[in-house]
Amino acid sequence: MNNKYLRALRAAFPYTVPIFAGFWFIALTYGVYMNAEGFSFWYPCLMSLTIFAGSMEFVTVGLLLGQFDPVGALLMTLMINARHLFYGISMLDRYRGTGLKKLYLIFGMCDESFSINYTADIPEDVDRGWFMFFVTLLNQLYWVSGATLGGIFGSLISFNTEGLDFVMTAMFVVIFMEQFLKEKNHIPSFLGLGVSLVCLIFFGADRFIIPSMFAILAILSAARLVRRKDGETE
Repeated sequence: MNNKYLRALRAAFPYTVPIFAGFWFIALTYGVYMNAEGFSFWYPCLMSLTIFAGSMEFVTVGLLLGQFDPVGALLMTLMINARHLFYGISMLDRYRGTGLKKLYLIFGMCDESFSINYTADIPEDVDRGWFMFFVTLLNQLYWVSGATLGGIFGSLISFNTEGLDFVMTAMFVVIFMEQFLKEKNHIPSFLGLGVSLVCLIFFGADRFIIPSMFAILAILSAARLVRRKDGETE
């Protein structure tokens, strides 16, 4: 392997190890779930390769077993994965200049890959585009392999998965704290926490994510416009 690619892979791999631990537990559960619903292991394998959206893949099981409703499936997907619109906006600058790799980076951008690629301190001797590519690729491989193995051995595996979903929550808390300690201005972080808390109170635990994201985007956009106007005035 070319030294450029090898350096990028070596730099990316340690960042993805915690993702591997969380992804495998959840992906195995997903594969077992599909097996229990009567699907061959090919279904979780192909769905994790082509959809690669954990929450939506679980929901898709019910959609496949229910009545044919493509419009409902589209709306459900948009509602569940609307947060990726904001991820994409945040990564516009970071994905610039990555060439054809950008196509896969856009397709494979999940919550965990976004968190790593947005916050990671990439060494100067490592190609930024290939680093983000390998982070995205490794994370998808973890998910695909776990889902496929869960589908294959689903009928043989019997274990209690209670509490495993908290692995990903704990990981995001750690990522947030690392980013908080690195940033010089904590206002955006406090703003995100405050707006999310208000939306949680008003909209409830099942519906607060999208309103909070739109509110945070609106406030930050307004603040940016104010700063620009102040700069032009000066």
